[in-house]
Amino acid sequence: MITIADVARAAGVSTATVSRTLSNPNAVSERRRNAVLQAVEALGYSPNFAAKNLRTTRSQRIILTVPDISNPFYSAVIRGAEEAAQTAGYSILIGDTRHDSEREEYYAKMLARREADGMIFLGHRLSPTAARIVAKQGAQAPVVNGCEYEPALNVSSVHIANAVAAAEAMQHLYNLGHRRIGVITGPLHSPLSRDRLNGVQGAAMGRGLLQDIVVRTGDFSLSSGEALTRSLLDETPQPTAIFCFSDEMAFGAIVALRERGLSCPGDVSVVGFDDIRLAGAYYPALTTIRQPKEMIGQKTVEIMLDILSNDKQHSTAITLPHELIVRESTRLAAA
Repeated sequence: MITIADVARAAGVSTATVSRTLSNPNAVSERRRNAVLQAVEALGYSPNFAAKNLRTTRSQRIILTVPDISNPFYSAVIRGAEEAAQTAGYSILIGDTRHDSEREEYYAKMLARREADGMIFLGHRLSPTAARIVAKQGAQAPVVNGCEYEPALNVSSVHIANAVAAAEAMQHLYNLGHRRIGVITGPLHSPLSRDRLNGVQGAAMGRGLLQDIVVRTGDFSLSSGEALTRSLLDETPQPTAIFCFSDEMAFGAIVALRERGLSCPGDVSVVGFDDIRLAGAYYPALTTIRQPKEMIGQKTVEIMLDILSNDKQHSTAITLPHELIVRESTRLAAA
C-alpha cells in the first residue's frame, strides 16, 4: 500500500508538504506542487480521506499566547503567524496571558480539550497542563515556543541569538568610545533577558570593562525604562551610554534624559532592542537590534504544521538572523 511517506520520498519533500498540496494546493510553491503531483501519479497514491477523518478530528485552529499584547513587538510576530496559518487553512486564536500563570493554564486546557490543534507560546514557561502534554508526547506534542529559547522545556523554538546580538550592541558603543555603560534588562527569570545579559557581560569582559557596567532590571515597558534611567543618572560617574533590552524601555530612557536637561545622543547615547515600527520614526531615531518579527511567527506555524502532520520526529531550535541598525541615538563619546 502506497503511503504519504512514500510520496514525500519520491517528491523529495516533507509529508507536511504532500498533505498541504493535496488539501490546499495554492499554499505550496509551483515547483513543489508539481513534484508532489508527479509522484502521486507515478506511484498511484490515493489518499484515504475517510480513514483520516476517523483517526483525527481537527479544529483547524492554533492558539497563540503572548505575554503582553500591548507590546508592539508582538503585533508583528502575530501577523507573521496569522499569514502562515491562513495560507495552510488554519486560524489563529490570540491569548493575552499578561504574564499570569492562571491565564497560561487556561489556554493550555483549551488545547487539552482539543478546542485547538496546537499552541504556540511566546513566553518563557510551560503551564502544568502544557508541561504534561509535552512530557507525554515529546516532539509530537503540538506545543511550540517563539522568542524565548529554553532547552529545558524540550519543545521546538524559533528565536534569535540573543547573547550574540547584545554583544554586538555593546561592541557598537565601545567602538564609539563609551566605557561607562548603563544596562536596563528585562525580567531575569526570562531566558531571553539572561542571554542578553550574558552577551553584555561577555563583551565587557573582553574589553576589561566589566566593572564599568551598571545593571538595572526592568520589565520591557516604557515606564520602567524611564524610572531606571533616572536611577542610572544618579550614579557617579554617570553613564555616557545606556543599552535597553527593548525599544520601549529605550524610549523611556530618552524621556528621562530630557527631564534631566540632557540630550540624546549629545550627552548620553541610547540603544534599544527589537526595532519596532516606531524606532525609526522616534526622535532621535533609535539605534537598535532588529529582530525578524514576522518571520518568527511564520516559522513557529511551519513547525506546528509539521508536528500536526506527524512529520516532526525531534524538537527543533531555529535561530534566525538579527541585525544591528545604527541610527541617530548613538554617537562618539565626549572626549
